[in-house]
Amino acid sequence: MKEPSFPENEALRLVTLKSLNVLDTPAEERFDRVTRMARRMFRVPVALVSLVDENRQWFKSAQGIDTCETPRSVSFCGHAILGDDIFVIPNALQDPRFADNPLVTGDPHIRFYAGCPLRSAGGVKVGTLCLIDHVPREFEEEDAIALRDLAAMVEDELTAFQSATTDELTRISNRRGFLQLAQYGLNFCSRHHLPAALAFIDLDRFKPINDKFGHAEGDRALMAFAEVMRACFRSTDLFARLGGDEFVVLLAGATRDDAQAVLEKFGGMLGAYNTRAQRGYRLYFSCGVVEFDPAASHSVEELLAAGDAHMYAIKAAKRELH
Repeated sequence: MKEPSFPENEALRLVTLKSLNVLDTPAEERFDRVTRMARRMFRVPVALVSLVDENRQWFKSAQGIDTCETPRSVSFCGHAILGDDIFVIPNALQDPRFADNPLVTGDPHIRFYAGCPLRSAGGVKVGTLCLIDHVPREFEEEDAIALRDLAAMVEDELTAFQSATTDELTRISNRRGFLQLAQYGLNFCSRHHLPAALAFIDLDRFKPINDKFGHAEGDRALMAFAEVMRACFRSTDLFARLGGDEFVVLLAGATRDDAQAVLEKFGGMLGAYNTRAQRGYRLYFSCGVVEFDPAASHSVEELLAAGDAHMYAIKAAKRELH
């Protein structure tokens, strides 16, 4: 078996994939509609929207199989994203790259595969729309045209998904994106009995920045704050701008003490930015941290409310000191 190699732009590709905010989100009709169409049009038992992550291929939509992901090392889609056009394997048993692949020798017993690369708005390949059959078959040019058309529909939906869940100013998740992804993350923590911590963050003294320097500078301050968040938090952490000067971070697998340590690091990085930027003001924040109990199954909204209340108590205490 030949494992897929990595594209030359792998680092950019992974950043682009993460920025779509679609990994590990629930199934959606707009993607399932396309895979149902593909399955029916091509008369295949399996059709997938597959996104190739660092170590896995994850299925945003899967028709014909029950699993939601497989290792990237055995994936056909890992090979498909290396090319610019449709990657076709008429008979996997006769292809030395795949004949002993576990997806060929075992479930789902792939014989025929056709995968059309899916590109982000910037042209980076993030996954495929692919067809799988349990018997060998040919793939004609007419078939290729139809599969490209369906793949373009998926690309449009990925772009729309990102726009709907991304804050236009800071380019991190917005409230809608956070609520969608965070609930999935909390469900994962509940199933695996893992802790999680939510930090509700509010910029201190943000209104005077707008009043003294203007709203354009206020926007620059928000963008800078989000950029420091992006540099500080792990790729597995979910951070978002809820609106105005309010931000949030969900740290899966972290206790409250773990989160406090990460936020201290964030404060240090923000201080370094303040020293470097010299824009006539400094960025500070207040933060309320609450811990998620996997046995209690609190909703994201409940955690946000608790974090918000804790943050405002801290903010009020700061005002009393001044």
